[in-house]
Amino acid sequence: MQMTENYKNDFPLLCSQDIAYLDNAATAQRPLCVMEAEREYYESYNANPLRGFYKLAIDATEHYEAARETVRRFINAPSAAEIIFTRNTSESINLVAYSYGLNFIHEGDEILITIAEHHSNMLPWQMVAAKTGATLRFLDCEKDGSYTEEAIRAAVTPRTKFAAIQQVSNVLGTVSPVEEIISLVHKNGGLVLIDGAQSTPHMKVDVQALDADFFAFSGHKLMAPMGIGVLYGKKDILDMMPPFLSGGEMIESVTREGAVYAQLPHKFEAGTVNGGGAAGLAAAIEYLENIGMDKVEELERELTVYAFNRMQEIPGVHILGSPDPDSHNGILSFTVDNVHPHDIAEILSVDNVAVRAGHHCAQPLLKHLGVYSCTRASISFYNTKEDIDRLIESLASVRRKMGLGN
Repeated sequence: MQMTENYKNDFPLLCSQDIAYLDNAATAQRPLCVMEAEREYYESYNANPLRGFYKLAIDATEHYEAARETVRRFINAPSAAEIIFTRNTSESINLVAYSYGLNFIHEGDEILITIAEHHSNMLPWQMVAAKTGATLRFLDCEKDGSYTEEAIRAAVTPRTKFAAIQQVSNVLGTVSPVEEIISLVHKNGGLVLIDGAQSTPHMKVDVQALDADFFAFSGHKLMAPMGIGVLYGKKDILDMMPPFLSGGEMIESVTREGAVYAQLPHKFEAGTVNGGGAAGLAAAIEYLENIGMDKVEELERELTVYAFNRMQEIPGVHILGSPDPDSHNGILSFTVDNVHPHDIAEILSVDNVAVRAGHHCAQPLLKHLGVYSCTRASISFYNTKEDIDRLIESLASVRRKMGLGN
């Protein structure tokens, strides 16, 4: 496929700055339509959603709930009542950990996660295990990021009452075998949460096809404003969970003795909501839908293969994970012989190439792989081959600039 559209034209920052932005796994850039949607909300509908009966407040509520319906459609949830707005993936996972984990996981139960999880999908389950007496078990990946059938079946036991699994690794870009894990855990009567932070912006998600009990993702990685995230949960499970936070608008009534909580989804949305962020999230989703998620995947795959092959030509550069570029899903983490990742990122930054260096909130995975830090270039559909060429040109100069020869 030849890439003819220059989607950069839709992104004000990319049009106004001379930068090859390749840190999309950390946060995406925002197209103009998202900024305009958020601005329009505050210019035309700014009132506290769900709280007033005057026209402006009703308009604010309608736009907020319309955004919820847009999210429902995007991930194919059965009901908008199953869509909970949060701040980000981390808050969504913590909601499940505190509300479900501390109340329904018990001593003797097992919680399964992979060694490749982002810290946001690891620390909450360490907390739940410590407080409940449950056992936290790890499913180890191979060096290429894959999981063997033997390892999966050994990790899921009759005591596995909960699993929290990322759909796509933020370090290796590999897709986890979430469907198989969901099926096995369900057979034991357990539940599964899928961390979709790195998958939702880049591939089609269908929570019903996955049969996920919970699914979490962040708006900011999806080109929406920061501070808006999503938790999907099956209605029957959410109904039996207590609220995560308490306060305004998550109740039906309050007395001296207690409270009756609101129905879903508002039971889990205490306080003033992020109406502008929800409007921006809906605009980001509609922008992606206009392009088509199949096309997004195709564009990113072509750029990933191009970048992978060119990086392989540079002496001293080693890409972590699979030797198959199609397995990286836009994420290329790498090391350079005898050069610290922070130095690599700084040299690239001088050349206006933006990448991330460090442990990527995945220290157990890097230790498992035998490295303690790496540099990551992460690709979005709005990147171009010129961005990749700038990365390669700058990366090829790193060892020379560090006085290590070619």
